[in-house]
Amino acid sequence: MEKYFIGEIIRQKRTELGLKQCQLCEGICEPTTMSRIESGKQMPGLNTLKNLLQRLGLSDERYYALVSKNEMQIADLQTEIVSANVFKDSQRGLPKIAELEELADPDDHLLHQFILRSKASLGKREDGQIVAYSLDEKLDMLFKAIRLTVPNFDIDAIADGLYSIDEAKVINQIALVYSNHGENQKAIHIYDQLLQYIKKHFQNILQSGGLLPLVAFNYARELVLVEHYEQAIEIGQLGWQSCTQYGQYRTLPSTIAIIAECNHFLGDDSKSKEYYRQSYYIYKAVDDERGARVITAEAKKYFGEDFSF
Repeated sequence: MEKYFIGEIIRQKRTELGLKQCQLCEGICEPTTMSRIESGKQMPGLNTLKNLLQRLGLSDERYYALVSKNEMQIADLQTEIVSANVFKDSQRGLPKIAELEELADPDDHLLHQFILRSKASLGKREDGQIVAYSLDEKLDMLFKAIRLTVPNFDIDAIADGLYSIDEAKVINQIALVYSNHGENQKAIHIYDQLLQYIKKHFQNILQSGGLLPLVAFNYARELVLVEHYEQAIEIGQLGWQSCTQYGQYRTLPSTIAIIAECNHFLGDDSKSKEYYRQSYYIYKAVDDERGARVITAEAKKYFGEDFSF
């Protein structure tokens, strides 16, 4: 799609959804900037364009913007930080966050949101050591992060908001912190709202496929903790389906393991063993020995040392 038409595409979709310019751009850019983008007088930066399109439920892979050298450097740093977060490599990730902070414009709320949620995950340096933030510190950071771009964010009324994928990821992190705090019902309440929002709003966005499996996995895991096994299976199966539908397999073996565990607690050990085997062999196929060991230990806990894959 030619970049010259992007403002018109944004205007048409916004009008179709019944949104005002100020609603769409809240926390991302000023309404005057939004007006200039829609009229074609201004080309949005890559990060601004991506988040506007995502809030509209449009795939940002279909469009492009002219990217400056600075934006490319920022995008590369963000990719490295995400990778460090996936592998829980704070040693690698924290210096990259420091580099990103040096490049960040003070008024770039989207980038500062990314920095805050990355810090909440990777921790901080203290007396030469890397230490995790406390759970209360993480909550403060994540609520500050989401309110940079959604100033009126209400954790009990998630459906009333308008979010990009990155904003939805911040909400997912908030739920994780509540879970780690032992507030399981609070986490479940958040996951239920967030999953419904994702299913409704991001249903046609291919690159959001990784978000639905992630939230479904976290939601199902939380339901197991409060012994809601039937519902956990239902949510887990939704996550499984979305993994295969969108080619997002990172959470697939752990999601299948949740379904296996639930079937054991519901008394169907035949199904449970089969699901454990599937989970185990997926871990083996992707050479994740740690995951395979975890599944082996869990299956043996329920079925004894004679259980064999």
